[in-house]
Amino acid sequence: MIAEVIIDSTAKQLNRTFDYNIPKEIEDYISIGSTVLVPFGKMKDLEEAYVVGIKESSPYELKSIARLKYNIDENQIRLAKWMSKKYFCNVSDCIKLMVAPGIKRKQEVKDKKINVVYLKKEKEEIEDEIQKGIIKSEKQKRILQFLFENEGATSSEIEMFTDCSKAILKTLEKNGYVEFIEKKVERNPLEQKNIEKAEKLKLTDEQQYAFDEIKKSIDENSYNEFLIHGVTGSGKTEIYLQLIEQTIKKDKIAIMLVPEISLTPQTIERFISRFGKEEIAVLHSKLSIGERYDEWNKIKQGKAKIIIGARSAIFAPTNNVGIIIIDEEHDSSYKSESSPRYNAKEIASILAKQGNFPVVLGSATPEINTYYKAQTGKIKLLELTKRANNSKLPEVEVVDLKQELANGNRSMLSVSLYKAIEENLKNKKQIILFLNRRGFSTFIMCRECGYTVKCKNCNISMTYHKLENKLKCHYCGYEEKVVTVCPNCKSTKIRYFGTGTQKLEAEINKIFPNAKTIRMDVDTVTKKNSHEEILNKFKNENIDILIGTQMVVKGHHFPNVTLVGVIAADGSLNIDDYRANERTFQILTQVAGRAGRESSDGKVIIQTYNPDNFSIELSKKQDYSEFYKIELLLRKQLKYPPFCDIIVIGFSGKNEADIKKISSYMYNYLNQNMDKQRYSVFNPVPSPIDKIQNKIRWRMIIKGKMTVGAYETINKALKEVYKLNKKNVAVYADVNPNNMI
Repeated sequence: MIAEVIIDSTAKQLNRTFDYNIPKEIEDYISIGSTVLVPFGKMKDLEEAYVVGIKESSPYELKSIARLKYNIDENQIRLAKWMSKKYFCNVSDCIKLMVAPGIKRKQEVKDKKINVVYLKKEKEEIEDEIQKGIIKSEKQKRILQFLFENEGATSSEIEMFTDCSKAILKTLEKNGYVEFIEKKVERNPLEQKNIEKAEKLKLTDEQQYAFDEIKKSIDENSYNEFLIHGVTGSGKTEIYLQLIEQTIKKDKIAIMLVPEISLTPQTIERFISRFGKEEIAVLHSKLSIGERYDEWNKIKQGKAKIIIGARSAIFAPTNNVGIIIIDEEHDSSYKSESSPRYNAKEIASILAKQGNFPVVLGSATPEINTYYKAQTGKIKLLELTKRANNSKLPEVEVVDLKQELANGNRSMLSVSLYKAIEENLKNKKQIILFLNRRGFSTFIMCRECGYTVKCKNCNISMTYHKLENKLKCHYCGYEEKVVTVCPNCKSTKIRYFGTGTQKLEAEINKIFPNAKTIRMDVDTVTKKNSHEEILNKFKNENIDILIGTQMVVKGHHFPNVTLVGVIAADGSLNIDDYRANERTFQILTQVAGRAGRESSDGKVIIQTYNPDNFSIELSKKQDYSEFYKIELLLRKQLKYPPFCDIIVIGFSGKNEADIKKISSYMYNYLNQNMDKQRYSVFNPVPSPIDKIQNKIRWRMIIKGKMTVGAYETINKALKEVYKLNKKNVAVYADVNPNNMI
């Protein structure tokens, strides 16, 4: 038998199959989806490869497979091949997403194992020998008596509870009374979570209608896509919980995707309170490799009925899925920013079509593309217009910062926000302050000559972090000491401009010295479980004010939060991206939704220099429908998604001449081979941020609706460029990327 394998490599010329003999001794164990080690070319070490086909013969003289490692299934191989074409990457890159986390190319995670102790003779036989005086040692008797009730205890546990040494255990082993057995330790990330059982809630009429519509698809084993568009606090999670209950009753598995690690703890707690922790598996990047490996195996062995995680959980190793739910579906984190540049929502659709089950998308601010599909009948729209507990949507006030400056207020807080914080603190209510920039100051400039301190690796301003007293680049991580003398004109008139979360925290502590504050941004969540610790502290330790970036705006439920302040709503408006209005509306609506979610009324204060912008005006009214109409009209006029696709071809390297040569070749190839009636191919130009990590960056944009033929043409172009390129320039293609910079 002959195996067709793909070598685990990022090289484009190796994105094809190679034939290998299958040795007789492993013939029965190898199948499509097996991972094997093979001798390849002149490599000294064996290379990892994936079996993608099996046949009877080959016209070539062949080497043999050296060793079988592990298996994925044939469906996953098919999915990997589809992804390779769709996302312009190698098949091996896609297969890596589907193997157990922690298993690397030349290294496997070793299962953590411990020795446990079991009785080797029957209890009655040992008791008889004790009675007859055959076993005389009191310490031996004590250990055996302990094991009658606690078989499977570790040697250290036995030593602690019986006050006996390991030498006594070894004597019992030598005399044939006990045996040591190596046992795998399960690293369970849910082990410390002890949460009270909660009963399911009675659904409102709107919730019940949405539930019934989706339940039909579960009962009929039919593929359908649904969008639950519900205002913040409308009870989407309760619908998810009850749909998952129905799925489990049918002996099927539910996958629940959430966008942020910071959301995962709250989601997990809701699910444990309803279903217990035994049937739940968790997959996200903040777990240790060992934990992820164990959770992966728990799923593969069929022990988990509910899988909760970030986008990569879509590749969990199960063929028994009955529903996929994608919460906060508008969130950009569902699309990968590195190869393979996959979209978890697209993968969910493919899996659901193959498995005949429903996909449920949920959001208060759906992505424009998703809502357009709902409006055009491609997916079914289910609306939730009221909050589930009959609480009112918060009152929203927009403050014009231009007017604040005219009135002489140069503080970060408008008069209105200051008074509202003061009132909330008096009433013992909690506050969230949102500012989507971390650090202390966003740039440092010389007031004498205008010199701005930029990263030496990236063409981007350095951010000042006061706590560490350092300048940091948020793109490559480069750090340097704070500049006190201008390197350009030697002036000492160095000033700090812009505002970050550190500066906001310092100012709040100064203005409200008795208020307890906590900050949540990338700088404060570097350690494992730090997301969860910060959120729990805010919820349970009477902390008054939570200050944070967009981590704090998504999906959290804090019953005592009645005031939300948006310090600067303009940050997301001033980005070089056609989705600037959409992102602004989404962020402001989501952050507003954190206020007044229980019995107390909520208030939101949005500070902005652009109060007349329609995305800000309509987020004040929480009017998604009107926002959608205006935004869709603009996109139709400008030919942006959903009326076309934006394809970005990116180039990066150390030599600009090489980049110009490669990008010019790519432009000419695509310009000649793509239908000019359907596609506009624009000349390559430097990217908006034209240097990151010492790499010069260019980009080329194509506009048009993607077809199978267009995907084939771009894939061919990438292969041709790879032959010409010789690795001097990194080239990638991305359809509708999150980031246009």
